[in-house]
Amino acid sequence: MPARTTSSCRLGSPGIRLGRTLVIQILTVCTGNICRSPLAAQVLASRLADIGVEATSAGTRARNGDRMPPEAAELALAAGVLGDTSNAHRARYLTEALLMDPDLILAMDRDHRRAIVELAPGKLRATFTAREFERLAAATSDDAVRAGATGADPRERLRGALAVIAGQRGLVLPPANPVDDDVVDPYGRSRETYARSAAELLPSLAAVERVVRLAVG
Repeated sequence: MPARTTSSCRLGSPGIRLGRTLVIQILTVCTGNICRSPLAAQVLASRLADIGVEATSAGTRARNGDRMPPEAAELALAAGVLGDTSNAHRARYLTEALLMDPDLILAMDRDHRRAIVELAPGKLRATFTAREFERLAAATSDDAVRAGATGADPRERLRGALAVIAGQRGLVLPPANPVDDDVVDPYGRSRETYARSAAELLPSLAAVERVVRLAVG
């Protein structure tokens, strides 16, 4: 697929596009697409815009057009996302079509990952829960990521690196408590729960940034 360039940011898709050539697509998925997944997409887009990454989000039970609650928008702002980005976000419902192009799909919990793979079985090796990705990436050396990232095309390089990460499944012990692969859903709960959700999510996004930069760089 040829690289694309664009300079606008459409509603419901919080990727930062500043006229750079887009080479990598990441999709983040949660339930309502108003708390966890937009936070993840906005942080990744902000941190990886310099290397042409587009990060967008969707929800398995989203109501199209819903906005982020203030608590989630505040977390995005605290993580370095421009306030206008969160204000512009509108939720969108996850469809099979949205799963076709992304190179990496990050689910916020195991139920979301299951829903993604049911819609697009071919995306199994490109789909992880965010915390699962962090766990598998921690067991993968920089050299191993680079070794998997072969070829001249950035998207192909990332897919190779992700195959290395996915190959850790079955080699790396799963968490003793399976819920440790999930990011807690803070919607309708206390600010403390929002803070806990962000504390679970942000280290996973740092792991994604590391792998993407190693693969593409």
